[in-house]
Order: sequence, then C-alpha cells, then structure tokens
Amino acid sequence: MKIATKKKVFFASLFVAFSMLGQQKKSLVDFFLPMEPQKPLVSQGIWGDANVLPRDIANGLEDSKNENWCYWDGGIVKDTKGKYHMYASKWDQKYSHSEGWHLGSKAMHAVSNHIMGPYIDKGFVYPQWKESMGHNVMGLKMHDGRYAVVTSEITEGEIFVSDSPNGPFKLLGKIEVDPNGFQIGLAKYQNKKQASYGHMSNVRILLRPDGRYMLVGRSTAVMISEKGILGPYKIMTDRVYKNYPELPQTKNEDPTVWCSGGMYHIVYNHWPSKTSHHFSSKDGIHNWTYRGVAFKKEETKIFTYTDGTINDWQFIERPGAVVENGHVTHFMFSVIDVGKGKDRGNDKHASKIVIVPFDGVAFDKYMEELVKNEK
Repeated sequence: MKIATKKKVFFASLFVAFSMLGQQKKSLVDFFLPMEPQKPLVSQGIWGDANVLPRDIANGLEDSKNENWCYWDGGIVKDTKGKYHMYASKWDQKYSHSEGWHLGSKAMHAVSNHIMGPYIDKGFVYPQWKESMGHNVMGLKMHDGRYAVVTSEITEGEIFVSDSPNGPFKLLGKIEVDPNGFQIGLAKYQNKKQASYGHMSNVRILLRPDGRYMLVGRSTAVMISEKGILGPYKIMTDRVYKNYPELPQTKNEDPTVWCSGGMYHIVYNHWPSKTSHHFSSKDGIHNWTYRGVAFKKEETKIFTYTDGTINDWQFIERPGAVVENGHVTHFMFSVIDVGKGKDRGNDKHASKIVIVPFDGVAFDKYMEELVKNEK
C-alpha cells in the first residue's frame, strides 16, 4: 500500500473514532419535547392528586370531572381530511382501575382536529358485538385503505374493519397464528386449567413498507403475515430481550412497534421497575439490538409543559408511537395519578391518555449515525 493511501486510511479511521467520541450517548427519552398546552393549565374542579396538577385537560383524552369514564390503551389514525381518530378502551368510573380493565372495558372512538387534542368521545366502536367489549384497543389504517380496530386481552384477538374512520365497524375475524417452530405461548396466553392457549394480549399491528403486516404482542416476539391483517402470522423470533440475560426476563408487557428512518423499533415496559426498554432492528426480524433504557419513571420526567410545569403520573403504560411522513412525531401514554390499588370507583382518581411531542427527525438521524459507527 502506498504511503499516501495509508495516510488516507489512517486519517479516515481517526475521523470515525473522533466522530464516535464526539457523539453524546443518548436514549429515546432525550428526544421527547415539552408539551404545548392546548388550553390553560387548571387545578380546580378536576380529578387528580397534587402530582398531576395543574394540567392541560385538553391534552389527549380524559373525563376531567370523573363523571363517566376512565380511559386507557389507544392508537391514533389520521384520516384523509386531516382529522385524528383515537381508538382506545374505556370503562365506567364506578369501577376501580383493577376492576375496570377486565370487568367493564369497552372499545371506543374519539376525534380531534389536532393530534395533541382535545379528543371528543364519539362512543363505542362496535356496539353490535358484545356491547363493544374490548381492551388493549388500537387502530390502524390497512394496506387497502380501510380502517381497522384491534382488541385482545379480555377478548381472543379480534379485528374489526370499516371503510370510514367513523364506522360502522364490523367483525372481520380472529387473528390466526402459525407457530412456525416456536412455542405458541409467545403469541397466546396459556389456560393452565385446560392446558390450552387462548387469548392474545397487548397486540400491536404495524403495516410494513414491504406490504406485509407485523404483529408484536406481550412477549415481544415478532410475527409476520404475508396474507393480510388476519394472518396467519408466523412467529419469526423469540422474545427480543432473550439474548440479553442482564435484562429482566419476566413481567414485561406493553410493547409498541414502529418503523421510521428505515429502521424498526420496539419499546416495552418492565412494570415492577416502571422501566421501559428500547430495541432496534434493520429489517424488523433479525438482529434485534438493545439500545438502552427508553425511559424510567423515577428518573425521567416525560410530561413537562413548555412553561416548565411537570405532571408526575404514578403509572405510565401502553406507549404508542405516532408516525407521520416517515418519522415519529408524538407518543401516547396511558397514565394514572395514583397507584392502581389506590384508584377506587367514584373517587377523585382516574386514568387518561396523554400525548407528548417527539423529535423523530433528530432521533432517526441519531440512530442512523449510531448504527453506521457500529459497522
């Protein structure tokens, strides 16, 4: 090799090394942005302990006077006219949180002119089917342009579809799974009394750019359907965290999945430690790589307003990424002001859905450089 060429290689190596040194290590939480209030922050006449007051009751979806509903779950879909449709679950506030999610949870629909809210509750999604029973509810737009709403956990894993985001939604069918050599327990709960597998849980479905559907449930195992939104979904991986024994291997839930900047991401929650973890993959199937703690309740304050006010929600669950024009613009979270055992029916505590802006362009650029420097 000529001396001039050796020098070029040497300086190129130095450049890469210094670039990596100069790039500050970041995690997903570093890209959350302050929330711009949709209306003035209020403290009087609304539910909630002091840790979530004052707050913007026009952010996301809530019953601010706690007269009717507690809200949870959710997915946001933008229609062709620019309106935002939220499909989520709700239950009568007469229930405690621990009762409501499985005794009275129903799929609901809300609409807003702005992604941050306020979202107006438009009622149940599919009242003709078991009075709209549903939980882990999310919505998405299908490859053929129709709108779909998914429910699991207290149902087996059903999908309802409509030509319009406003419905009516009709049952398309149950999600089908092909174990593909893996344990079916990666996709469904085991009923130990009957030694069988039934309900799916925490189902999130993503439309992949390649035309396939991608499903991630509570286990975080990736499933792919070549034949449509109902499947069959082939289980393609084990739990994404299985090869990382330093991470908790049990009590993980609430994954969200998205594709942005040409990369796939999964964030899930380890509920005992209130810590969410972030993984990424180039193709969404192979080589899922741990990217660190996405956010940790006791250490990071996600819910900060532009004036510096902080809402310190006690439980932060069911994260959902909203992608527009190829980048995440916002995250939505299900939150509650007190510990779940302290939320009783007909009291001053409740749950809602909060939406937080996110700098997805900067995040994708950071991830691109991070992966490039790993080669």
